[in-house]
Amino acid sequence: MLPSAARRALRAQRPALALRQTLRRMFIQTEGTPNPDSLKFLPGKAVLEGGATRDFRSFRDASMSPLAKRLFQTEGVAGVFLSSDFITVSKADDVEWLTLKPQLFASIMDFYATGEPVLAEDGAEEEIDSLAITDDDSEVVQMIKELLDMRIRPSVQEDGGDIKFHGFDEESGVVLLEMQGSCSGCPSSSATLKGGIENMLMHYIPEVKEVANIDGGEGDEEGVLA
Repeated sequence: MLPSAARRALRAQRPALALRQTLRRMFIQTEGTPNPDSLKFLPGKAVLEGGATRDFRSFRDASMSPLAKRLFQTEGVAGVFLSSDFITVSKADDVEWLTLKPQLFASIMDFYATGEPVLAEDGAEEEIDSLAITDDDSEVVQMIKELLDMRIRPSVQEDGGDIKFHGFDEESGVVLLEMQGSCSGCPSSSATLKGGIENMLMHYIPEVKEVANIDGGEGDEEGVLA
C-alpha cells in the first residue's frame, strides 16, 4: 500500500495526466475552401448539436460562444463559423496561414481540454433554421426553401459555409440570401449566387427574377444588400 504522501501526489497528477491524454487523442484536420482567407478545422468531435450553425464576425458578436471568443483572441482572425462537426476560421488579408494555423490548433485543443460548452447557456437556445418551412410560408417560398436546402446547402456547407434565407419580395421577384462562413466575402460567392443559385431558382420557379446577397455584418441586424 502506498504511503499517504505518495497517494496525495498521485491524485494531484491525475488532472494533468487527463489533460495530456485528451490532447493526445485529439487530431485536428484542416480542409481548404474556395475562399483563400478561410480554412475549415475538423476537431473530430461534435461542435454544435442538431445540425445548427452559428456565424460570428467579431469578438463582440461571439459573446455567446466561449470557443469563438477564444479563437478571436488570436490576432488576425476575422470571422468564426461553427457547424455540427467543423469550425471555419476566416483571417485578415495581411495574415498568413503559416503563422496563424499553429495558434488556432492550440486554441482549439486548449478549449476542448477545458470541457466548456461551445455555446454559453444564455446562447444555447436553438436558432431557428431559416430554410425550415413554416405554416406561414407561401407556396413560392416553400419551393425556394426546399430547393436551397436540398440542392444548394450541401455543397455550400462542404465548402465551409452556409446559406441563410432572409425573404422573398413577391412584387419584385427578388430572393434575399446571406452567405455565411467561408462563403462570406469569398471572391467566388457572387458567381455562386448569380451563376448557380439564381439560375437554378429562376429555372424551377418562374416567380423568381433575381437573387440578392445580404451582408449580415456587424452593426445592422438584418444586414444590407451587398
